[in-house]
Formats: sequence, C-alpha cells, structure tokens
Amino acid sequence: MESSSHSSKEEIAKTEEEWSKKAWEILSKVRENSPLIQCITNLVSMDLVANTLLAVGASPAMIISSQEIPDFTPQVNALYVNVGTLSSSLLPAINSAAQIAGKFRIPWVFDPVAAGSSGFRLRACLDLLLLKPTVVRGNGSEIIALSRASCGTTKGADSLHESKDALEAAKSLAQATGAVVAVTGAVDIVTDGKQVIGAHNGVQMMQKITATGCSVTALIAAFVAVDPSHPFEATAAALSVFGIAGYHDCTWPF
Repeated sequence: MESSSHSSKEEIAKTEEEWSKKAWEILSKVRENSPLIQCITNLVSMDLVANTLLAVGASPAMIISSQEIPDFTPQVNALYVNVGTLSSSLLPAINSAAQIAGKFRIPWVFDPVAAGSSGFRLRACLDLLLLKPTVVRGNGSEIIALSRASCGTTKGADSLHESKDALEAAKSLAQATGAVVAVTGAVDIVTDGKQVIGAHNGVQMMQKITATGCSVTALIAAFVAVDPSHPFEATAAALSVFGIAGYHDCTWPF
C-alpha cells in the first residue's frame, strides 16, 4: 500500500509494514468473530459472494425480502447492498434495509453497479447515497457517474476508466456523502475525502472474472463489521487481502 504523501523509502517501508499488520489484525477479527453480513446482491453473484465471506470466516445471509428485513436487518453486523440486477420490485427492500442500518448504526457498504447506465439506475443510486452508506465501492466509471450525478457512455458493469482517472471524483464523492469511497482496478484507491491510499497488489485479470467486484465489496463489509470505527482502514485492508488472494489465484501459467 502507498499513501499520497511524499515520504522517504524508509518511511514508506514502515508504513507498508504497519498496513500489513493492520490488515492481518482485521482479518483475524473476522475469523474470530464471524460477523453476520446481510447481502442484498445481484443474482449473478450470490454464490460467489457467499463463498467469499465464508472463506474469511464471516457468516453471509442473502435476505432480500421486504417482509423479513424489519426483523432481520437489526440483528446483522453489516449490510452489503449491490444493485447489479436492480428492479423496481427490489428497490423498496434495498431502501428499507439501508434505512434500518442507519437507524441502528449498522455499517453498510454500497456497490453502485453500472450507476451511469440508465436514468432509473442513477436515480436509485443517488437516493441510496442520501441514506449515508459507510463505504461506497465502485469502478472508475461508476464513481465518476455518481460524482457528476449524470449518465454517460457506459459499458454496463465494466469500466471505461482506470481507477486513477476517478481519483478526484472519489474525493469529491467522499466529501459530499461522508462515506469512504473505494475505486477498484489494477490499482485500488481508497479515500475519505482527505486521506488517499492506494493498494498496488490488484490483478487486472480479475476484471475478466464475473463477480469479483461484488465479492470484494462483500469482503469490505465483513472487515468494516469488525472495525466499524475505522472504515477507511478496514476498506483498505480488505482490498489488500483480496488483491493478494487474487494474485495467487490468477498468476498460473496459461
């Protein structure tokens, strides 16, 4: 990991060591506490998201029914919302869960999939931002669309922008919403509007595997669940751990 401030090689090495220890500490907490993560995610990614959470020791719950949310959501340690397969019938359940999370001070993490691809989707995402997510995780194009509050040329859930292209948009979005904003890509960027940190162990090949973005957002929710007072650090740690896991899985010779 690398912070945005200018530092000597010794300072950078010390900072990287501190971040490594922090990431291990939070991962260990997830394993020890097995936080319950409610996942309202898209139909493509449900099993991959659940398996990602199980792999780190968290407990996934795919509760999406409006009838169950008032009873169930207050019990969870974090809420993960993904609008990949958004519909007018699902949106009320998403809004209800996010509102309950806010009421009970439960951290919630938002994945605004393809936010700028349609007016309906963009309006839904902007309305969800008003419900104060703890973390927003998206690719470059999604974060730019939210920051500008406008639709544009898109490629569905795929990004037309590198993560670094969305740095200023991410900082602006963080300042406007109070959320930690993560932009993922070959280099992952995390900002709270003031601090900026980059995780350079991302693997570009992971962009060719469906639901990796969905899975890493769920992992962020698990990390934030066990360290809710430090969502910036928890988000950066989750991205780092996921990147390392992806590196080992995606670097076989082909």
